[in-house]
Amino acid sequence: MPQKKYTEDETKILKALGKAIRDARMKKGWSQEKLAEETGLHRTYIGSVERGERNIGAINIAKIAYVLETPTSLLLSH
Repeated sequence: MPQKKYTEDETKILKALGKAIRDARMKKGWSQEKLAEETGLHRTYIGSVERGERNIGAINIAKIAYVLETPTSLLLSH
């Protein structure tokens, strides 16, 4: 299935969210593998989210925020 094309503004949102997740993960000193293990998500999924390639769902944002001990609103405010 071909990947959905996002508008320039949508791409900026996805990249900002990915950067916020990456920054919070790195602040904890965690690898993508560790974040994947803690959330029950796959490492390649975490990588694609951090690169802004994937439109992540609300439940997965909440999982990531919870294990990173970061408010969901902080991840979405960038």
